[in-house]
Amino acid sequence: MRTLTTAEAAARLGVKPETLYAYVSRGLLTSVRGTGGRSSTFDADEVDALVAGRGRRPTGVAETITTRLTLVEGDDVVVRGHRLVDLARTETPERMAALLWLGDLDAELPDAVPDEEVVAPVRALVVAMPGDPRPVDRLRLAVAALAPTDPWRFDLGAAVATGLRCWRGMVGALGGLWPALSDRPEEPEVLRTALVLLADHGLAASTLAARVAASTRAHPYAVVSAGLGALDGPVHGTASTAAYRFLAEALDDPARAVTERLRAGEGLPGFGHTIYTDHDPRAAVLLGTIAGSPEAALVGTLAEQVAGRPGMFPNVDLALAAVAHAHGMRPDAGEAIFAVARTVGWIAHALEQYAEPGLRFRVQGAYVGTPS
Repeated sequence: MRTLTTAEAAARLGVKPETLYAYVSRGLLTSVRGTGGRSSTFDADEVDALVAGRGRRPTGVAETITTRLTLVEGDDVVVRGHRLVDLARTETPERMAALLWLGDLDAELPDAVPDEEVVAPVRALVVAMPGDPRPVDRLRLAVAALAPTDPWRFDLGAAVATGLRCWRGMVGALGGLWPALSDRPEEPEVLRTALVLLADHGLAASTLAARVAASTRAHPYAVVSAGLGALDGPVHGTASTAAYRFLAEALDDPARAVTERLRAGEGLPGFGHTIYTDHDPRAAVLLGTIAGSPEAALVGTLAEQVAGRPGMFPNVDLALAAVAHAHGMRPDAGEAIFAVARTVGWIAHALEQYAEPGLRFRVQGAYVGTPS
């Protein structure tokens, strides 16, 4: 068996020794500890396979993703060492992007604003979509149309600038996020808070989809497209639309809206969470932007009616729905806000994934069909 020293294996993979040992802990590589305190050696064939994107995956070993971005734990969220609720009260979406992408709130983002000559034709395509497109449908088309206008999209060394161009371009293609959602005067503080709060939430389904795309070395536009596809489901990015409709029912008779759902054995849209146990920290901050409004009071009334039931607390989807009602937004406005906000997180995870070996995700299938 051909073996490599730690230095040789790290050089072959183009990573630091610390990263090399992280691969060992994840089951991507095996190492043999040398006698007498000597450094470990590595199977050269395994290293070569990892370089080629065919890293081994032992049976029964789950994929573990190492990230420095976001920690969701104990009913709290920490982004690169900063509590998310604190960031949402003071920071802008652009500074949040700098933190997630470059590791520093004060880091300078590249100059990557698409020219109006590029955005205008994409906007025309978006406006001319047939059928009854939602804002998220328009965003998907915008991202797909923006990609071929960017000749540098395949240069992953410039992925920060490409991601920023994608993010700004998709909003520009809508003609601005707020105008696409409401006819009322814009409330900048509302969008600022929401876009920061929803930028990243760890390895949610859409973020995992984005990382899988990035693992194939897909460019940032394709990564965002993958995230948008996974987001568009009733138990993820479109949950706020169901919560919007529930709030509309509850406006006339909150008690009846709750009891009818419970009697039918249905869950309450906008209540509970798969990760949090007592409260969703994002909900209170977002509801704070409409404090004193009838919609905020309605959320409080609904929460009182189910108080004491395990896992029954308002989540960020309900807060998005309440904000949409308070500002005369479309019923599906929360989906678009979620998508634009989470694009920042998808790009951040893509940047992390680009630093990892390619094609690392390979799920072991258990065939249960008809044998031959």
